Amino acid sequence: MTRAGARAPGSACEDSSANWVRSMFGGVARRYDLLNHLLSFQTDRYWRARTAQRLKDTLHREEALVLDICCGTGDLLLAMQKYRRAPVMGSDFCRPMLELARQKIARRGGAAVLFDADALKLPLADGSLDLITAAFGFRNLSNYRQGLEELLRVLKPSGTAAILEFSQPSSRLLARLYAFYSGRVIPLIGGLVSGSRAAYTYLPDSVERFPGAEELAGAMRSAGFLDVHYERMTGGIVALHRGRKG
Repeated sequence: MTRAGARAPGSACEDSSANWVRSMFGGVARRYDLLNHLLSFQTDRYWRARTAQRLKDTLHREEALVLDICCGTGDLLLAMQKYRRAPVMGSDFCRPMLELARQKIARRGGAAVLFDADALKLPLADGSLDLITAAFGFRNLSNYRQGLEELLRVLKPSGTAAILEFSQPSSRLLARLYAFYSGRVIPLIGGLVSGSRAAYTYLPDSVERFPGAEELAGAMRSAGFLDVHYERMTGGIVALHRGRKG
């Protein structure tokens, strides 16, 4: 993977970038769900629902231990909970996001175990999990390679990692339209609604910086994952990558 990790504006190192990202998400947390649904035209609900459906074989196993990292306000947790009787775990290093996730899950009668954790340094023993997921959070990690290695570390043998993330559209026309939308419209609307244009300038920039689908698949293989494959959704705007620990 040629790109080491996310880089926040003015950040000179990984730690300062991570601190900026944490603060940025805390600042927009209250408007985050509204803007996700608004800016994606509600398609983000479909992306998460389809991801949960793809993982249902593991989710149906009551004894399976499942963690969603960078869980934000808990939308993927709730999507996965539809296929489970046991709680799903969720972690994030932004406490305002976690608090919103707790409130949302409680309102909807869900069950989850939430905890504050850096996705690059999870407080879990080696070989703990059957499934680990990340939805639209992996690209914000300050070190992608370390993130993949951490996913691999906490998985049991034959455990699965699933990364749902923005990607690059395969159609040239769609790519041009998406570039205009993400570069011009998202910062404008996101800034007006959230009060932070910097946040909604960084977020599309982080998508552009993030590896394409094939490059991410290659990085997962290089990190040690087996049976790596991906599927594009909505013309390649997002991709779901899955890999298994050997």
